[in-house]
Amino acid sequence: MSYVSLKYHLVFSTKERRRLSTTDIRSRLTQYIGGIIRDLGGKMLAGNGPEDHFHVAAILTQKLALMEVLKIVKCRSSEWIHDTFAGARDFDWQDGYSAFTVSHSVIPEVIRYVENQLEHHRKMTFQEELIALLKRHEIDYDERYIWR
Repeated sequence: MSYVSLKYHLVFSTKERRRLSTTDIRSRLTQYIGGIIRDLGGKMLAGNGPEDHFHVAAILTQKLALMEVLKIVKCRSSEWIHDTFAGARDFDWQDGYSAFTVSHSVIPEVIRYVENQLEHHRKMTFQEELIALLKRHEIDYDERYIWR
């Protein structure tokens, strides 16, 4: 028997950080992404984001690699947006993503952070936020490539 706890804070951006997500799309997108994660054997604890990126706090299964989970989430949600919102046929997610492991003890804090994204981005841009998250988690990055 294996016992695994894989808790993540995931962040991914719209392609070219194009602004898409209206309040209607955002709330429905949150539910849809939660369903995808559930179908993959995980559990979304929170999901939210402003117009140009999305945050997810989730518990994921060990049966799929993180990269595969993100690929499926982004592909299926993008297709759903195309099919559901006529004005969003050119929508796509950026190729990359950011993923941070989360200790059980800070899950409530991460959930609050994700749920308060709209308020958070009244004070900080996505670029400033992502750089701060990368630094906080001591992830090396090259700013020449991070925004592609």
